Amino acid sequence: MTVTALEHDQEFCRTLQREEWEVLESIYPDSVSGEITSGIVKLEIPIEFPEPRLVEAADDHTIPSSLKDLPPTSPVSHRAFGTLPRESLYTLPPLLLDIYLPSAYPYVPPEILSLHATRSWLPSGLGLQHKLLEMWQEGEGVLYTWTEWIRSGDFLDVCGLISKGDRIVRLPHPAPHLLLPLLIAHDASTQLARFSETSYTCEICLTSIKGARCILLLCSHVFCRSCLEDFWKLCITEGDVGRVGCPDPQCVKDGREANEEEVRRVVTEEEVRRWKWLREKRAIEKDPSIIHCPMSFCQRAITKPQNVEEGSGWERLRTCPDCDYSFCAYCKRTWHGSITDCPISATESFLLEYMALAEGSAEREAMERRFGRENMRKLVAKFEEEQANKKWLEQSTMACPTCHVHVEKSLGCNHMTCAKCKEHFCYRCGDRLQANNPYAHFSTPGHRCYSKLFDFQSVDDEWQPVEAFDLL
Repeated sequence: MTVTALEHDQEFCRTLQREEWEVLESIYPDSVSGEITSGIVKLEIPIEFPEPRLVEAADDHTIPSSLKDLPPTSPVSHRAFGTLPRESLYTLPPLLLDIYLPSAYPYVPPEILSLHATRSWLPSGLGLQHKLLEMWQEGEGVLYTWTEWIRSGDFLDVCGLISKGDRIVRLPHPAPHLLLPLLIAHDASTQLARFSETSYTCEICLTSIKGARCILLLCSHVFCRSCLEDFWKLCITEGDVGRVGCPDPQCVKDGREANEEEVRRVVTEEEVRRWKWLREKRAIEKDPSIIHCPMSFCQRAITKPQNVEEGSGWERLRTCPDCDYSFCAYCKRTWHGSITDCPISATESFLLEYMALAEGSAEREAMERRFGRENMRKLVAKFEEEQANKKWLEQSTMACPTCHVHVEKSLGCNHMTCAKCKEHFCYRCGDRLQANNPYAHFSTPGHRCYSKLFDFQSVDDEWQPVEAFDLL
């Protein structure tokens, strides 16, 4: 040293120490403890990476090889020994430094009494204390520099714990398969504590609320718990399971739905069960090959049989796994074989025969006396209503090519998106459209729907002149 400690005023040195300590306390209040007047202080410095880093736990070969041959149930064995477990982490457990500040500090170097890593994740023999002391310069405080250097994780590179190529943090440890879960648990708890203490603006009610009263979704969007709970409960109650997800406009556009863990954090167990049932129901309804058992006491959803030749009559066979009823998928009657055509409905055949007879004919009157005139009229009225409904559906609607739900268009373009199965299709011809470019169907020259995205209809006498308009 060019200047000895005795040449400096002790009170001036204490003032410099107090000022440095006050600055450190104001910036990192959770990382400092101890009384500066006693000369012994403690720093608890967490490692916080600016962005997530891959952390790899490597075997330092300090455990005898005989212990590594223990069965997988042993707490010190590793089932996939030889592999390097790794995880993407934001933080590492803090380093604890006990520091003695001589009365002449910062004109004499501080003394590091101890350096310890919480969870014992930092390997020994790195010479970290020596590297810290090398950063001291006479007359300048070094505590803030140490805190920043450790907090940012830059010391890991100097200590040779970061690989040169892929920049992965590699931590040698006697039991790497035990160390990594500890680091993951610490990182998760740190992130949760940080989230709970930070205020966020709910994207629904636009209110600034502490994270402890908010929900962080996997897409990183944050909403207050009450808004998300009300929204999801309403969707589940109304059966709109597709909207139980992130309400952010971009996530809604991408169709991102919440997973079971997110739903369980927001709604009750009863609502979770209904949500799961709605999702299963939607998955069944999206499969056009699903047929429900015609037995009124069963109604089980039955899938199309596997390994059946395309175009053969056996495609129509369905066998209910619950009640063992075998039936035809077309007519819902008892299975009549793969060659025999579906029989026409007995009621429909009977009514067609009745309606074909002339009004007042002896054959028609005989049928009315046998079955009752009012009964026959009711059956005929019901049959005609069903036929009228079928005709209206054919003329005024278009069926989805996937789930066959009929859609009626009153206004807008001919690009349709099925509300049930989300299939894109053309309202004019019923063809499926490409989800990523549905308008190519209407912009391809030579196609029957070319330039027919909209149906324009001229209105006769749209302009009605006002009397004496020419005089104005």
